[in-house]
Amino acid sequence: MTTKLDYYDVLGVPRNATPEEIKKAFRRLAMRHHPDRSKEPDAEQRFKEINEAYEVLSDPQKRSAYDRFGHAGIDGPYVRGFDGFDFGGFGDIFDAFFGGTASRRRQPQRGPDLRVNLTLSFEEAVFGCDKQIEVVRHEACSACKGLRAEPGTDPRKCPNCGGSGEVRRYQRSIFGQFVNIATCERCGGEGRVVDTPCHKCRGSGRERMKRRLEVKVPAGVNTGWQMRLTGEGEMGSHGGGRGNLYVLFEVEDHPLFKREDDDLVYELKLNFAQAALGDEVPVPTLNGERRLKIPAGIQNDHVFVLKKEGVPHLRGGGRGDMFVRVRIETPTRLSDEQKRLLEQLKASLAEEHGKDGKGFIGRIKDSLGG
Repeated sequence: MTTKLDYYDVLGVPRNATPEEIKKAFRRLAMRHHPDRSKEPDAEQRFKEINEAYEVLSDPQKRSAYDRFGHAGIDGPYVRGFDGFDFGGFGDIFDAFFGGTASRRRQPQRGPDLRVNLTLSFEEAVFGCDKQIEVVRHEACSACKGLRAEPGTDPRKCPNCGGSGEVRRYQRSIFGQFVNIATCERCGGEGRVVDTPCHKCRGSGRERMKRRLEVKVPAGVNTGWQMRLTGEGEMGSHGGGRGNLYVLFEVEDHPLFKREDDDLVYELKLNFAQAALGDEVPVPTLNGERRLKIPAGIQNDHVFVLKKEGVPHLRGGGRGDMFVRVRIETPTRLSDEQKRLLEQLKASLAEEHGKDGKGFIGRIKDSLGG
């Protein structure tokens, strides 16, 4: 038969320990040996012994029977007025690890996150900039400083719960005594009541205000990217910290460049004379104008690559490239002189394709009997 340990030894208290000393010892040992926290191999068994000892020594009737008759006074026929299993011990365990309903409500709660949209010009997004944003959020009331009471008055201890924020109701049944812990309806778990609410915030302790914040936009952001400003969101409750503020970027289009990730695309328009004869033309870049040499006979959709003329990389050094795509334009309005010159060119080119002047397409049609 297994010999049970002395309950006082289990909790490490003397036999004349006060109820408060017993409760304090239980909480300390329960936290240390809880199976979810302790890595000791016998943590679960130790935790059961601690709970069993506390169930007996925290109950005056059970403790008296134990002091007189030992374990037999609890398990045997000597016990008097035993009400059955008492869930008070488990209730204290839940309070120790998870907190009661009211205590959970009084714990610091981090505030919600906020989000604002920020529109940037193409250049601001590429090179980075400093911007000001405006955010509407709750601040502590400027009149009562968050105390909720009219200035000159103070909140008082809740008379319903005595300042604990919770109300305990004891019920007895055939299974023993149950303790129901509920949030105090009078103070809502705060432990204090305000008789004269602040006129400005109406007793909420907070007010909505506009704030201007400085945002340092890094070079290379793009549409859809966001920045987190830690602790600039909505205020928390019960002393909890603020949430975060997320800035979502939207970048305006550029009249000349099209952005593809960190690369830029520029369409260079050439007339067919430049394409045929070659030329040297100015090309705009983010860092100023560059001269680009066009070889004779270049074709439509030819692409030149200008290294490191794109957008700076947001993470890490370097930058993207710039792609210059050739677009050969056909003129729609010609002067008489231009028409005359083009007619001469047309005749000259036709001679190269055949003296009949039909050219390549014409000869194909003749071969097909067209």
